[in-house]
Amino acid sequence: MMDAKPLFIDTNILIYANVATAPFHKQALNAIKAAHQSGRPLWISRQVLREFIAARTRPQTFAQPPTTDVVIKRVRYLEEQFRVADDTAAVTRQLIKLMENVKVGGKQVHDANIVATMLAYNIPCLLTHNIKDFKRFGEMIKVEGI
Repeated sequence: MMDAKPLFIDTNILIYANVATAPFHKQALNAIKAAHQSGRPLWISRQVLREFIAARTRPQTFAQPPTTDVVIKRVRYLEEQFRVADDTAAVTRQLIKLMENVKVGGKQVHDANIVATMLAYNIPCLLTHNIKDFKRFGEMIKVEGI
């Protein structure tokens, strides 16, 4: 068995994996499948689900939005397939700690909240396509990219 450390799946990976016309579709699907087959616990969060809904209900360069029913079914499927971390007081405490130690502001707060969630739930690894966005947190988490 390979690395069985828990793995947090970023929103962009879920979108790429779920939209056949998306860039990096095969890479995202293969990365999730490989992590699952190696026995790694796979995590997402309520934040990631909200971001997924927001992205899938607006036009993208690679796809038009599906019907609301399709998006709802997909979100329910994701909730069944992954462990889902809730936004809790512990996550907020971790976010505040991060903000005290790492320069974070504006849209970067969303990425920082993902890291805060990972720290609160003891998830050491992140799968993302946006490696550079998480570089500042490299001492706290391991970033894996596609």
